[in-house]
Amino acid sequence: MYTQTIFELSQEAERLLQLALRHLDTVNGLPGNMLSGAQAMPDGPGGSHGRNPGSHLLTTQQDTLNNELRKITGLEMVLAIVGTMKAGKSTTINAIVGTEVLPNRNRPMTALPTLIRHTPGQKEPGLNFIHVKPIERLMHELQDKLRHVDRAKLALKLEMDKDMNALLERIIGGVAFEKHYLGAQPIFQCLKSLNDLVRLSRAMDVDFPFADYASIEHIPVIEVEFVHLAGLGENAGQLTLLDTPGPNEAGQPHLQKMFNEQLARASAVLAVMDYTQLKSISDQEVRQAITAVSKSVPLYALVNKFDQKDRNSDDEDQVRAMISGTLMKGYIHPGQIFPVSSMWGYLANRARHELALHGRLPDPQEQRWVQDFAEAALGRRWRTADLADVIHIRHAADLLWEDSLFEKPINMLLHAAHANASLFALRSASHKLLNYAQSARDFLEFRLQGLTVAAEQLQDNIVRLEEDMAQFEVRQRVVSEEISHEVGQAMDAAESFITGQKSEILALIDSSFSADNLLRMSLANGADLQWSQHDDSGEIVLDDEEQANRLLSIIRADCEGMVFACQQSIIRELSLRFGQLETSLSRTLDDALKPIESHVKEELHRAGFHTRITLPVFQSGSLQITMPQWFNGAIATEDLPLGSQRGGMRDSISRWLNNPGWGWDDYVMTKTRYIIDVNAIKERIIVSISTFCSQILKALAAQVDVSVTAGMVTFFAEFSQSLSGLQKNLQESLSLRQQHQSTVNALCLQLAQCLATVRWIEEDARMLRDDIQTLFAAEQR
Repeated sequence: MYTQTIFELSQEAERLLQLALRHLDTVNGLPGNMLSGAQAMPDGPGGSHGRNPGSHLLTTQQDTLNNELRKITGLEMVLAIVGTMKAGKSTTINAIVGTEVLPNRNRPMTALPTLIRHTPGQKEPGLNFIHVKPIERLMHELQDKLRHVDRAKLALKLEMDKDMNALLERIIGGVAFEKHYLGAQPIFQCLKSLNDLVRLSRAMDVDFPFADYASIEHIPVIEVEFVHLAGLGENAGQLTLLDTPGPNEAGQPHLQKMFNEQLARASAVLAVMDYTQLKSISDQEVRQAITAVSKSVPLYALVNKFDQKDRNSDDEDQVRAMISGTLMKGYIHPGQIFPVSSMWGYLANRARHELALHGRLPDPQEQRWVQDFAEAALGRRWRTADLADVIHIRHAADLLWEDSLFEKPINMLLHAAHANASLFALRSASHKLLNYAQSARDFLEFRLQGLTVAAEQLQDNIVRLEEDMAQFEVRQRVVSEEISHEVGQAMDAAESFITGQKSEILALIDSSFSADNLLRMSLANGADLQWSQHDDSGEIVLDDEEQANRLLSIIRADCEGMVFACQQSIIRELSLRFGQLETSLSRTLDDALKPIESHVKEELHRAGFHTRITLPVFQSGSLQITMPQWFNGAIATEDLPLGSQRGGMRDSISRWLNNPGWGWDDYVMTKTRYIIDVNAIKERIIVSISTFCSQILKALAAQVDVSVTAGMVTFFAEFSQSLSGLQKNLQESLSLRQQHQSTVNALCLQLAQCLATVRWIEEDARMLRDDIQTLFAAEQR
């Protein structure tokens, strides 16, 4: 019954997609060349911040609908994996697949999107790169240019590592890319060469053929059996991962367009976020992109590098709440956010897979991942002989897998996506159909109204809109000055606060080294220490080495407690201050431009036009400051033996103060007496704290400047684009309205027929969506 229902729904989705494509062709063929030379229609209502539908429907919508038709034919669920460079996207995909199918390098590795398709029985990964002709043409062009290029000068623009040198020799030798690769290493080499080809093209001012790989049918495809899905049996649908290039990856700004298009065509989106960089500018770009498609596809998030969490960091629930509420503004439910360690998950699963397949791990000298696994699972002091104990290694791999926290997303996301791939594909198609129908309806209604309004009225609307656009430019300058003033005040207040914090902690540090305080701390810690103090030199003299170390430990613990308290105070206060600043800036923008928005709507409404133009949302999530990179690992509560060893607590607090040479042991001298140079310790701490507070202010100023600038540019550009789109539509309507009345009447009739058809598509697509949602609900019970 379930299979029959899926079949019937897929048949209905296919019918509607074909109908929508024919409807799109009809609209494109209407008299007056209505779809030429204008802006792309947004993906749906609110898809471009409520932008009024433009008239270039064909390219974007046709590609999207054709992509959905292709997925429906195979009932393929495409899960797009997105993330910034160094977030661990490739490692995460390897962990999901269960074996290494993508290479890892400390540079962008996804210049072209790549599909990774679950193929039962395909134990060894294979890559198919059928559409290789554009790459061959590029290599011929580069071959010609390389004959006249000075390698030394090229090295100034490009990092010439062994992979790049091998690629250059390959191009000069005319060695083309193959269409099929079998095995991990040949696949790695192909993908690395493709990414190096992007860098080389950029350095040599040759255009890489990105446009030839805009269609999902033309990008490389890796087929392999996902280890976690092995033996689960066949399903009606097919699960495929889509490895997407991050926005502006490899310094290629146009990848933002490809990135957005690939997201819009996915069945679901999985964002890989870096736990250590959650509020960075680059992560913010990814968050904004996936938020834009949140109404069309389900969103999930893996918070990678959670193994770097320490006792003072946010726990799993706090991370979920912060991402869901603060960063994603409620677009992702906390239950769909999974803190993980992708590296641990990959290493553990790779080890378990090797043990199950071969009964042992490979030679660590031949396969470096084994060394990484041993260090993560056995500790830094592991020995090669340890790997021979298979039972112990299997247990260590199981524990590492458990610590990676990957089991939960595998069960809740991967298994569910595999079992319900057909439903995901159907839901994606129904949403894309609704987006098309609603956008096309808005466009047709607007154009039809333009043909029924008198030419004089249209001309009047255009004039008034131009006046509003001029007013917008004036308001933009004024509000920019107001925002600059607000930011300046906020920074002054932040500087005053940090200066006050610095004064407080320096005063506390100074008082903590007094003889009375040292005696009080010693007694409070149950230590009856005996020492003498040289008032002039600031030296504390003890006759017993153990007592000297004990006193130094007490001093250290007191300093760390004060530093931790200062950290918490700064985090709380700056988060509060800049959260309020973001709200204030949004209100300033809204108050300044809301009258223009309302006036535009009112004037168009009088003429019978109904438009959903709205102000965009001001995005500046990175204004909320977090400082784990400054404090994480610096403060701890346990005491470590001091002796003559380095590391542990002392090195942590030294790293915080950016002074690896601080070294508490430098002030304990074991001769006849044991002397602690209090003044030297105190002076080093004071200098380091003062320097550190200055660095905080500089970093804060730079971060706020980038965030506010980027947020305002985006806000004004989107609202200006909305007004420009309206202006162009009105001008096109006026041009059509001025034609012969018989032509206008015929066009009105055709528009009315197209409008009736798209309303039928919208109604049937909504019914299809509701039926699919009912099936999803039944599956989750």
